[in-house]
Amino acid sequence: MNTSSAQAKTLTVLSVGLTLMLTACGGGDTGGGAAADSEVAGAELSVGSKEFTESILLAQITAAALENAGATVEDKTGISGSATVREALETGEVDMYWDYTGTGWVNILGNTTENVPEDLYAAVVEGDAANNIAWLEPAPFENTYRIAVPTSFAEENSLTTMSDAASYIQENPNDGVVCAASEFINRDDGLPGLEAAYGFEFSSVVELDLNLIYTQIGEECSFGEVFSTDARIVSNELTVLEDDQAFFVEYQGAMTLRQETLDEYPAIADIMAPISEALTNETITELNGKIDNDGEEPRDVADEWLESEGLIG
Repeated sequence: MNTSSAQAKTLTVLSVGLTLMLTACGGGDTGGGAAADSEVAGAELSVGSKEFTESILLAQITAAALENAGATVEDKTGISGSATVREALETGEVDMYWDYTGTGWVNILGNTTENVPEDLYAAVVEGDAANNIAWLEPAPFENTYRIAVPTSFAEENSLTTMSDAASYIQENPNDGVVCAASEFINRDDGLPGLEAAYGFEFSSVVELDLNLIYTQIGEECSFGEVFSTDARIVSNELTVLEDDQAFFVEYQGAMTLRQETLDEYPAIADIMAPISEALTNETITELNGKIDNDGEEPRDVADEWLESEGLIG
């Protein structure tokens, strides 16, 4: 080999080495998210959810984002009940799922609905850290429990608040039938606490699957449990009664995962941060409606929204 050929070969090797170094450092055309993406590339993760539409949608949004970053994600959505999906997280059956601050404060940490701290998210983060569970930055939407009635029924009986409803039911017990899911019926921040706070009792409780309640308000029941960001409130012409005694705890959505998972893949927080920030009340309600009212699949809705917002490429 002559001297010029040897020099050329040396320059080529140096050039390739420099290119690899730049790529590893996020240089070139890889984009600002390349470093974060590479930290989860090849990771095998499982994403769970509760059984209702919004929880499944949030899980599908999470799965799509992590897969876009190079992870392999196992779909474990649709687990019935908050206690069950939480247990799945603690035991490692799932690696992450979205929960709500009110659920964290009352059901997970065992507090009451009285003397709720002003910064509920911070209190839940601190309390659950003892369980080695991390809560990522919350989304700006809040999906809280509410009681709804048919709009026509509300107008006919001048019902706008829960205090109005309590007085009406005491005077008209035959109309005091409420449709509710099993979890709401048994939660301290659900039906028992609501009745205690407003000093009344529904005359009858009809237990239904949550997804059936919206169409049965006005049919089987005069009142019904609803979620405040559920688009079926509008499509079924329901009026949500104001919680004028401020009984219901704040239910701000945030992704939860075991601290060990976050320690191993800290980039998960970076990947999810801009996604959470974009999930406003209006946005999550619209996305829920695409599933419940328009019949679209949760994963399709998740992919379409993430792409339209430039959150995945």
